[in-house]
Amino acid sequence: MVRISSQQIFSGGINRMQDINSDLVKTQQQISTGKKVNKPSDDPVAAARILKLDQNLSRVETYQRNADLADNRLKQEESALSSAIDIIQRVRELTVQAGNGSLSANDRKSISSELKERLGQLADVANTRDASGEYIFSGFQGGSPAFVKEDGAWTYNGDEGQRVLEIDDGVTVPISDHGKGIFGNVPATVSMKETTSANGFIAGLSVQNESALQAAFDSVAPNVPNDLTVSVVNAAGELSITANGGALDLTPTPIPSVGDTFQVAGIEMTVTDAAYDAVAGTGDSFTIGINDKQSIFGTIENLIAGLDNISKDSPKGNAEYDALISESLANLDNGQESILLKQTEIGGRMNAVESTSAFLEDSALYTKEIRSQLQDVDYAEAISNLSFQSFVLQAAQQSFAQISRLSLFDRL
Repeated sequence: MVRISSQQIFSGGINRMQDINSDLVKTQQQISTGKKVNKPSDDPVAAARILKLDQNLSRVETYQRNADLADNRLKQEESALSSAIDIIQRVRELTVQAGNGSLSANDRKSISSELKERLGQLADVANTRDASGEYIFSGFQGGSPAFVKEDGAWTYNGDEGQRVLEIDDGVTVPISDHGKGIFGNVPATVSMKETTSANGFIAGLSVQNESALQAAFDSVAPNVPNDLTVSVVNAAGELSITANGGALDLTPTPIPSVGDTFQVAGIEMTVTDAAYDAVAGTGDSFTIGINDKQSIFGTIENLIAGLDNISKDSPKGNAEYDALISESLANLDNGQESILLKQTEIGGRMNAVESTSAFLEDSALYTKEIRSQLQDVDYAEAISNLSFQSFVLQAAQQSFAQISRLSLFDRL
């Protein structure tokens, strides 16, 4: 026979109501927060998985912000380069216009005036800033303008650093390019650099065969063409053509003379009005730049200086002016090509960012779905449980109230 004291009855009833009330409060909390797991003790296994999913989602969101930043920076750079292309195209149109033989000196100065404006616009583009105020073409020196005007010429003021962002685990993308590589180190066409001649000049200087030019230097310095030196070597006006500081003799056969149009290493030229000093035993010489680099700014500056200063009142002046126009057009084309190549590269980066962003978006969506399954409450089920638990609690309270009034004295 089991004896149950009144104390046991009271304790058991109270404990039962507390348990039911605890379940009721838990269900109410789930409904109010919308979460099944509000603390680790609710479901330790689910809580651990939710924590890991939250960490993964935080990582993905960080990469998404980086991808958005990379996309914005690359779009801004691409837009700036598009503006630069437009400016260079206008400069090219003006250069073609300047090549019109019927233009007067005032016409050329008028073109020069607009070129100065276009040069300033190009500098503004090259000094584009991002949303934080940093210059996007200055490398790591974002606080300093990429190009500054010193002694009347625009020079590069940044460094050659390239910024990168990590947009996924092990996936980085460059988000900047230094202006020196885009606007500065542009291959220059062959051109006259120096001469010892007072009256002589080289006319019709142009590359006719790029392969022949390269092949001429491969035996001495592969892929590194150097300057050509053209010299008058005797009173008959015969010429010698050497390269790489005289280490390479490129004089063709038959030996050309002053006034002849000839080709050497794929380059066509005509040496005009050059002379030989029999007393001194030396002749006029000309240095032709082969593998030089020139900034787009330098190309436009040289064009402006030529339009302002070259006189077309002599055969030499006419030859210098014609060379200025042809060389400027070739160098502007090289500048455009340099920018277009960079735009193509940026387009590839933007595609990589776009595909990575899509992957991150899918990953975030998948992570959120799994977390929702573990964490989010089923309101229909929770409300049903709340109603049932409320009913059970009321029944327990009524039952306890009935039992608590029972005692031996009620039967006496």
